[in-house]
Amino acid sequence: MKSLYIDATNSGLSGDMFLASLLGLNDDSNKILSDLKELKDYLKGVSELDLELLKVKRMGVEVYRLKLLIKESKNHRTPDELTNALERYLEDKQYSKSAKEFARNVLNTLFKAEAEVHGDIVEKIHLHELSSVDTLIDILGVTKALDNLGGFTGDFTYYCSEIPLGGGNIKTAHGILPVPAPATIKIFERSKLVVMGGPIESELVTPTGAALLVNLNPKFTKYSNQMKILSVSSSTGQKEFKDLSNILRIFYGELVEKVNNQTLLPLRDYIEEVVVLETAVDDVSGEILGNFVQILEDEDILDIQIIPSITKKNRPGHIIKILCDPKYSFDLIHKTLLELGTLGVRFYTNKRVCIDRKFEKTTIKINNDKYELNLKISYIQLHDSIKIINVKPEFEDLRRISKQTNLTIKEILTYCQSEVEKHFRNNN
Repeated sequence: MKSLYIDATNSGLSGDMFLASLLGLNDDSNKILSDLKELKDYLKGVSELDLELLKVKRMGVEVYRLKLLIKESKNHRTPDELTNALERYLEDKQYSKSAKEFARNVLNTLFKAEAEVHGDIVEKIHLHELSSVDTLIDILGVTKALDNLGGFTGDFTYYCSEIPLGGGNIKTAHGILPVPAPATIKIFERSKLVVMGGPIESELVTPTGAALLVNLNPKFTKYSNQMKILSVSSSTGQKEFKDLSNILRIFYGELVEKVNNQTLLPLRDYIEEVVVLETAVDDVSGEILGNFVQILEDEDILDIQIIPSITKKNRPGHIIKILCDPKYSFDLIHKTLLELGTLGVRFYTNKRVCIDRKFEKTTIKINNDKYELNLKISYIQLHDSIKIINVKPEFEDLRRISKQTNLTIKEILTYCQSEVEKHFRNNN
């Protein structure tokens, strides 16, 4: 699973810093910057717009910095103006569906924070600093850079360090305000991220930086998770400080699952991906559900479950869960839609450990008569041996012998016990 760890302990976070670091992880950063320059055609009042990714030194360390040249005549815009520009840009450029949703959420987070701070509705707020074209540059640039890394697929996770907010005061269109800015702290208010004041008296986190981070919903961790690092990118902002490097670091890599017990190492060879299909129905009869299960018995499924439930309208219903190989998922979704008439099927990829199994024929003796049956043996292949996990008689064989002997299945299982024990003894 791919992952990003955002280390902001020595920098805080602004939109341009975040974008600069992510551009350092992208092979086509020039294409992203070239497209972003076209934003001057999407907002009225922007006469000049240029972007360049530079390499500069901060405290002797070479890092990325985004150079912006912006000339615009407007000093405030409405939420509608920014929203319309963002929507048109998203439609004109190639963004995934999930990426578009992320960009919209970030912009709406900024609007809602401003509205709450000023005690007004979103439609009536007047944006000042946030109305500049650089807000859209940060949002759309970060979104595209993450989209290129696969950051909006289900198989991607985000982590981040604690976030230093800075301190002191900042001059805004509304006058001198304390750091962090009211909109910034409002954005963090509902998140689960860990923030701290200081370590210097300056604004270290901007509202746009906060909105971008919060909408990624990263998990807080003091240090980077165990990962196989593919690339590391560092960036800085426009400010230089005497006692703070102001360097943001982003680690991009593949998470490595922790195995604490060496005896569990062989299980890593049994990891496989499966897809879980899930839908809920409250208007399907028992006969149709039973027929659906019978139909799927002839399909390439691994398992199926039907779970009774109560829907939001207090009607009895059923949750249907199907486990399958990823390559069969869409065929099974199509069949589920046709057979059940449901409006949608949820699906997600998961991992499972599925160990080896084999069948062995054996015989048991009941009242001097011998009966054949199959034993299902599950096991783990070790370096030079196997470890048996379970030995189980096949149920169809038990039922057949039950009919032949007029004994219950429970009674027949007692006759099987010696054969089961024999396999465990031979394995030790």
